[in-house]
Amino acid sequence: MNQTTRFTRLALAAAVTIGLSAPALADQTLLIGLAGPLTGPSARIGKDLENGAQLAIADANAQKPTLNGKPVTFKLLSEDDQSDPRTAVAVAQRLVDEGVVGVVGHWNTGTSIPAARIYHDAGIAQVAPVATGHGYTQQGFDTSFRVMGHDDDGGNYAGQYAVKELKAKRIAVIDDRTAFGQGLADEFVKSLQAQGVQPVTREYVDDKTVDFSAVLTTIRSKNADLIFFGGVDSQAAPLARRLKQLGMSAQLMGAGGFVSQTFLTLAQKEGDGVVALEPGLPLEQMPGGKAFEQAYRDRYKTHIELHAPFAYDATRVLIAAIEQAGSADPADYLPKLRAIRYRGVTGTIAFDAQGNLQRPSFTLYKVVDGKWQPQTVLGGATPQ
Repeated sequence: MNQTTRFTRLALAAAVTIGLSAPALADQTLLIGLAGPLTGPSARIGKDLENGAQLAIADANAQKPTLNGKPVTFKLLSEDDQSDPRTAVAVAQRLVDEGVVGVVGHWNTGTSIPAARIYHDAGIAQVAPVATGHGYTQQGFDTSFRVMGHDDDGGNYAGQYAVKELKAKRIAVIDDRTAFGQGLADEFVKSLQAQGVQPVTREYVDDKTVDFSAVLTTIRSKNADLIFFGGVDSQAAPLARRLKQLGMSAQLMGAGGFVSQTFLTLAQKEGDGVVALEPGLPLEQMPGGKAFEQAYRDRYKTHIELHAPFAYDATRVLIAAIEQAGSADPADYLPKLRAIRYRGVTGTIAFDAQGNLQRPSFTLYKVVDGKWQPQTVLGGATPQ
């Protein structure tokens, strides 16, 4: 479907929704897509993203938005990609066919990369709240954006911290073979090598591994003093537990996807001492972090799982570009989005030529007495 045809259908759909005899000032509904894992092992993260985006929609609508003086209402249309690349492509096409004006998603790099082409071909913006693999924005699509730092920077910072601050000398590396985990581990290894450090071993699991006994036995024979894992919290927790159960003294480190309540719950006391680098500032240091957390708890009666503030900002920056353009036509709002400078909950959002967040911050956390405690902030700039 070409862009002209798509927007003709949008206009017809709006006319039907409003009713041909409705008052001239009746609201037009603009759909914003949300794509993420809403079922399966990562459903808690997908729901967290959906909650953040829905809160952004509610806040935007509370301001009674207008385009060229005419009232509009934003509505979130969610689709479940099951954290699966093939499903993500089908989901992306469904969102395009439903006439969304832009998309917030997907969660991980493996789904965001193939879905990006669908959105690009349709000419609509994809604003990823996470998807930290640099490859997502290296495809050359001018419709792809990301509101947190990517793994080239994260892996580099993690490698420097491991050597310079943790004083690790014998470092083992494990990854889960996903686009995210492998890509992150690759960048971490590059950072080590740039500092003259070679990993003592590079091991692999898959994203469904729950028993790390074999890989840890191999690592123990290498006398590693630090283990870097490219993977997410639901696997990092059993890895941390098995590490302690085997009596190994090596410290566990990650970068992205570790710092959650789920990790703490699953790892229990064996999680103490684990360190992890996460994109973004600590919630309490985000310009709008405390207010967002309170609003989130008030609305959903639960804690933030992981990335809800970034989903909120991804949604609000898309809406801001549409409002600046006075139009939901991507031909009008995409130039505004590329040039935008938006003060969000997580910090100031502006994009480079690839669609990456400019001057991203990263925070190094450590589990102390069963809680994630921020240790230091790397990169970025102090919000003004």
